[in-house]
Amino acid sequence: MTTAIQPLDTPRAPASPAYTEIRRLQEHLRQEVIGQERLVDRLLIALLADGHLLVEGAPGLAKTRAVKTLASAIDGANHRIQFTPDLLPSDVTGTEIFRPEDGSFRFEPGPIFSNFVLADEINRAPAKVQAALLEAMAERQVTAGKVSHALSELFLVMATQNPIEQEGTYPLPEAQLDRFLMHVSVGYPDPAAEHRILHLVRGEEANGPKAAFASVAPEQVFAARRKLRKVHVSSALEEYLIQLVVATRNPAAYGEDLARWISWGASPRGTAALDRCSRAHAWLAGRNFATPDDVHAIAADVLRHRVIRSFEAESDGIDADQIVATLLSAVPMP
Repeated sequence: MTTAIQPLDTPRAPASPAYTEIRRLQEHLRQEVIGQERLVDRLLIALLADGHLLVEGAPGLAKTRAVKTLASAIDGANHRIQFTPDLLPSDVTGTEIFRPEDGSFRFEPGPIFSNFVLADEINRAPAKVQAALLEAMAERQVTAGKVSHALSELFLVMATQNPIEQEGTYPLPEAQLDRFLMHVSVGYPDPAAEHRILHLVRGEEANGPKAAFASVAPEQVFAARRKLRKVHVSSALEEYLIQLVVATRNPAAYGEDLARWISWGASPRGTAALDRCSRAHAWLAGRNFATPDDVHAIAADVLRHRVIRSFEAESDGIDADQIVATLLSAVPMP
């Protein structure tokens, strides 16, 4: 499957100021987050599709750096929340503070009131904290007492999970996983990228901070989102992505292997996510129409956390990526 978005040799619409700015942002992120082009591209797709990202990968793979770089490049406020077993919901959302001088209460916003939030090791916090974060993600507001406080229009959460150590963790329930637009698996960089990372770190140690990047205005992000809504999806492609999701609910119609491996399929939220991410992928490639290649490129990230494996699949070592790959080969393309 495609791991990095590159412009294709197909007819493209004239570049808009929003497209030029987002591509400039993409290049900046790729220079600062070396060897993780897939993470950079998925972060931008989540930004354009107005969704949130769940990232799974070992420590030290530039997940925190990616969010910080994105936030600084868009002039956005960012906050990192380290999830721990003793964290309280109010530590994330904020709390009511009593004012003895007049006997009233004042709401003190928590770190969720940022443009970009890194929820580090989200599975280390208990269910109440996870629910508080995910409610804010879904409703774009925090309710304290009888008052609801709206979050920023530019609001993106990137939550991380450490796949190495699972002791003392609280796995996210399927209903909460479904709230994430994409679930991205991050691997180690190749040796060539490792050399570039080493030189980048040495340069930062020797020379200090680089020249400031001319930040992208939030208005350009909103303009890009409006452009995204106009990306054409043909009726045949629309039917195809719907059939992909329906196949996860009726796997027996697409082969014995899928029937044995899938216990629960994706919800309609998965269909909407597949559509939005496909259009974002096409727009970043410079096209005003989506193709089956766009669907294939992001299918694993959209469906990885929405397809529930059966016990038989787990015992046989079949992961979600293998299931999605089999699914893509079983459902005929338009």
